[in-house]
Amino acid sequence: MNKVRVLVVDDSPTMRGVITAVLRRDPDIEVIGGAGDPLEAREAIKALSPDVITLDVEMPKMNGIEFLEKIMRLRPMPVIMVSTLTQAGAATTLEALEIGAFDCVGKPARSDTNAFADLPEKVKAAAKSRVRPLGERTAPQKPPSVFNPGNKIIAIGSSTGGVEALIAVLQTFPKNCPPTVITQHMPATFTKSFAARLDRICEPQIEEATEGAPLRVGRVYVAPGGAQHLEASAGIHPVCKLKDGDPVSGHRPSVDVLFDSVARGYGARAVGLILTGMGRDGARGLKEMRDAGARTLGQDEASCVVYGMPRAAFELGAVERQLPLSKLGPAVLEFCNAEEEHA
Repeated sequence: MNKVRVLVVDDSPTMRGVITAVLRRDPDIEVIGGAGDPLEAREAIKALSPDVITLDVEMPKMNGIEFLEKIMRLRPMPVIMVSTLTQAGAATTLEALEIGAFDCVGKPARSDTNAFADLPEKVKAAAKSRVRPLGERTAPQKPPSVFNPGNKIIAIGSSTGGVEALIAVLQTFPKNCPPTVITQHMPATFTKSFAARLDRICEPQIEEATEGAPLRVGRVYVAPGGAQHLEASAGIHPVCKLKDGDPVSGHRPSVDVLFDSVARGYGARAVGLILTGMGRDGARGLKEMRDAGARTLGQDEASCVVYGMPRAAFELGAVERQLPLSKLGPAVLEFCNAEEEHA
């Protein structure tokens, strides 16, 4: 297997050194160069043709977002953003993920190589990912003008590539969509900003989940990153539950935990959707949902940034139908109306 060739772009020589040292520990990765600003990086890209770039968000001469947009328009390639774990950094990184960055990693306050422990795996996954040029993306379908939400709940799981995917799905949801719960693998400081971003550009009310938040029509909740798992309780007054616990399927919050809770509490009154992402989180839980009578959908390989989680779910028999990203939102809403059609 050929090594993954990486260009490290950061204005700090110390941080370039830390990232380079972490990546060089992996025998399947070769760091072919570094650059201190986007102008240097542009020349290095032309000269070295890297497979993957790590890119600092805050850069001199041209910020990382502007440079990323130029890359995605002129020479699309996998880019991993390196961001400070602050609210300002989160907002900027989310913009980068919307533009088409593969993923993000948090920059430590000091030179701590342990902070980048998962970077080599992300770099190798990025090298195999599908990068879509900005001009190739189509606007999502608009929400239906008339929609009856029925009595179903929607549960969605996503990871790498999930920012773009969730925006595409949720922008098709009407203001009175069924109650919806989402687990997206994302650093803790990012999920609140992401939910706020979704709330601004989508019709339903979208926010970061809190303990006891009511699961009502028109409400969408994103699991907070990091410390707890999100579950959906059933009963007379269904609410979000945040549960302590170890990582499940390698993650906290875990898609499997969310899907398991929906399978137990809602059975056939649920619709499950698994989107782009690395690994297997959500596959087993979606199978539990389908076995309990829920309708289930998965993103197809061609539209995924990483066809990992949807593949695992499909191979397990958890996915009723695979569809391209552009068709998933309308299909979810159609499943929510199916009960009325068959009544």
